[in-house]
Amino acid sequence: MTGRIEAIHVAAESGEPMEERDRVEAVSGRGLRGDRYFLERGTYSQSARDVSRELSLIEGETLDAVERDYGIAVGPDEHRRNLTTGDIGLNRLVGARFSVGDAVCEGVELCEPCSYLESLLEREGVREALVHRGGLRARIVEDGAIEAGAPVRILGDADDAVRPRLKDA
Repeated sequence: MTGRIEAIHVAAESGEPMEERDRVEAVSGRGLRGDRYFLERGTYSQSARDVSRELSLIEGETLDAVERDYGIAVGPDEHRRNLTTGDIGLNRLVGARFSVGDAVCEGVELCEPCSYLESLLEREGVREALVHRGGLRARIVEDGAIEAGAPVRILGDADDAVRPRLKDA
């Protein structure tokens, strides 16, 4: 059993609306070709923290739960993450290697929500709703193409991250 990519989004500049793509090229040490962090134009590109911003992911199930539990709808083009996934628990991929389409990635840390996201969306409560489920930051270890619908496969022993999506989630 594997997860999958439900949507791909990039933004060329900090704060610009995210644009949906059918396919992107993941480049090791850089990010997704055409994205603000690949171009070193992201809000946190010059951050003092040494954290990979090559790729960010969020679970589609989380977006469903935020709407259900908090009454806040967040579309896949609004959450500021590059990839929206389905059927895979991202929190358990911190420190794990996984493939996304043809690319190989490594989970770096949870992508906790920030006040910047809440101010961009102008929806109070988004930050609270996404605490500990705001997604995953990942490093791209091997270049490759990523397409919408592509599988997300765990490489190694993080098999407990794979989970089927509940119909009423």
